[in-house]
Amino acid sequence: MKYLLVGLFWWVKVSAFCQTPKVKVFGTVKDASGSIAGATVVIPSSSWGIVTDAKGQFELALPQGKHTISIRFVGFATVQKEVNVEGASISLGEILLTPSANQLDAVVVTGQFGPQSVRNSVYQIRTISNEQIRLRGATNIQSVLNTELGMRFSNDLTLGTTDVQLMGMSGQNVKILLDGVPMIDRGSTRESLGQIDINIIDRIEIVEGPMSVSYGSDALAGVINIITKKGDEKANLTLTARVQEETTGREYQPFAGEGTHNEFLGVAWQKKGWQVSGNFSRNFFGGWQGANTGRKKEWLPKEQYLSTAGIAYRTQKVNVWYRFNGTSETLKSLGDTYINTQTKNLSATDQFYITHRWFHQAQGEYQVNDKTGLTAAVSFTDYSRQTETTDYDLVRERRTLNLNGSQDKSTFKTTFARLTAQHRFSSHVSLQHGFEMNLNSSAGERIQGTPHINEFAYFASSEFKIGKRINVRPGLRFLKNSVYDAPPVIPSINTKFILADGLDLRLAYARGFRSPALRELYFTFFDASHSIRGNTNLKAEDSNSFNAFLSYQAIEKPALRLNSTLGGFYNHFNNLISIGTDPTNPAISTYLNIDTFKTTGFTFNNTLFWKNLQGSLGFSHIGRYNSVSESVSSPDFVWSNEVNTNLRYTIPQIGTSLSFYYKFTGKLPTYQAVSTENGTIAKLAETAAFHMADVTINKIFFKNYTLVGGVKNLFNVTRLANSAANTGAGHSSGGAVPMAYGRSFFVGLTAQLSK
Repeated sequence: MKYLLVGLFWWVKVSAFCQTPKVKVFGTVKDASGSIAGATVVIPSSSWGIVTDAKGQFELALPQGKHTISIRFVGFATVQKEVNVEGASISLGEILLTPSANQLDAVVVTGQFGPQSVRNSVYQIRTISNEQIRLRGATNIQSVLNTELGMRFSNDLTLGTTDVQLMGMSGQNVKILLDGVPMIDRGSTRESLGQIDINIIDRIEIVEGPMSVSYGSDALAGVINIITKKGDEKANLTLTARVQEETTGREYQPFAGEGTHNEFLGVAWQKKGWQVSGNFSRNFFGGWQGANTGRKKEWLPKEQYLSTAGIAYRTQKVNVWYRFNGTSETLKSLGDTYINTQTKNLSATDQFYITHRWFHQAQGEYQVNDKTGLTAAVSFTDYSRQTETTDYDLVRERRTLNLNGSQDKSTFKTTFARLTAQHRFSSHVSLQHGFEMNLNSSAGERIQGTPHINEFAYFASSEFKIGKRINVRPGLRFLKNSVYDAPPVIPSINTKFILADGLDLRLAYARGFRSPALRELYFTFFDASHSIRGNTNLKAEDSNSFNAFLSYQAIEKPALRLNSTLGGFYNHFNNLISIGTDPTNPAISTYLNIDTFKTTGFTFNNTLFWKNLQGSLGFSHIGRYNSVSESVSSPDFVWSNEVNTNLRYTIPQIGTSLSFYYKFTGKLPTYQAVSTENGTIAKLAETAAFHMADVTINKIFFKNYTLVGGVKNLFNVTRLANSAANTGAGHSSGGAVPMAYGRSFFVGLTAQLSK
């Protein structure tokens, strides 16, 4: 693979010099302090493009005709020029870029009637752009989100999975979307976040608070919508190759074995509205030894292959596309060595967790007229996870199936469809309504029977603009669930008030709903760290949520922007599903409905754009209250704090940027039920605070190449002290909490050719 990528890099370089020019279009990109190296100059309607050199100069070879040329650089306002290309050459002269708070002008689609700016949306939406992802040198979504305010990740090293919390709520209440279509997860853990190729992502949109009217079940805490890169209209061929190497703490072997090794190859072709694309990634993680000895790894080795293949067609009124997303992943739990009594050879018993996800996705848009549009989305997911136990002869290097070990396979299948219509009656009134269908089934040795859960919904929301300063968006969702009596109607209302120029207030109320997942009802799982049994008597969750956000543009000048947002929220959940002790067998855990669960708190975010410096500073204070068991409740809310800051400084003259990402996560207190001589009581336990930081440097050279390097987990975090008692059941909660595998160093190289 590495030789293929190196060869491709040289092919890209040679090809770039061998292109035959048509009409030469050239110029120089500058800011107030001088030339900007590394600025992107593209034709938005195609993908022809180039990057400015060390002197800020560029040269494009374009066919004759009228073109719109877009010039952009991170931290600066995008400049567009209409050019009539003719003759032998055209000079655009000096093009001046000015600093801009690009986050305020970001276009979002999550929960919207159509694409619109963050500033105009009634929702409070966070966006993470492709440029931010690129500058981080990220290889998965978790590494992008781990310094975001209000987000916390937890790791299950036995199963090799990672889950996310959003504003105090666990992953089972966070909806993961890929281009607006829900991703399936076999249980409460949102492992799908780690099975999306980071290289195909255009941006990430995060909405806090219930989105059940728009997206249905599981969206009580909010949604994370992964928006992928899309093609354009004119003839275009784009080739992209990427390789990145990273240490795992102090462990590393080049391109294989210890460490993290990532390779990506992508191609996209477009002509006359048609687009065909394909991408392939190989992500290899050699595991981390940690405190273990011998063959055992504290963090399990993982080999992952991600592939996509798509076709699309676009006209002025129609946009349709299909994409296949494939995941093949193997986690390896290596056992200790022993002498085989029959062969007398050194041997070991290993367990492999093999996951396959085949995700078919088709979407279409049709603009009936300037006031009415239709959108449709359908998907089918075939997900399986298999446990394979084998005996490995280290002398003969031969592997055989262990007949006494665990051998099982669970499958989950989902068919999803949504049809939506948007009507704009006037500049002040819009309506969106539609139908949604979700069909779920599962099977396997650990699943009782072949259960099905089907859900059908009709949803509608309307947006009213009252004058120039007030937007009101009420919404309703009507549900029919094949297993549960869903609420007859789920309401929401979102409002936006422009109190003054640069001062906006958003107020919202929403009711949430989540039906139990198939795994929570029917799945049974026992191993060294888990003793969990499904519960067919579970009730559906529901919630009432309130939030408010006050946004203020304190300073808005060409060279200086300062923005602040103060937010508050309160969520009250009934029948929240959580893991607890089985009343009929204390040695086993099962899924139970907690009578009451509450979260509340506030966030304060600030962003600064000053010349070539971008920075952000945020603080959150989040409280949680829960019933520990049916008979024991928390005495009060328990609170945790977070502080984060991101800094980026660009040096346009040499096409280089320096970035620093930091987050302090305060101690996490929680109450747990503990048995004593006087009965069961609520005991306060804590997980220790920690600091997480990354430092990166990016350099663009030879126009088509980007080099990135840096340090991740600067403070060398591995495990967190934890005072929780080990109950001996379910997910063992006692002992140190695994958070990361220590300080790591990385370097990556990306090459891209557009023709």
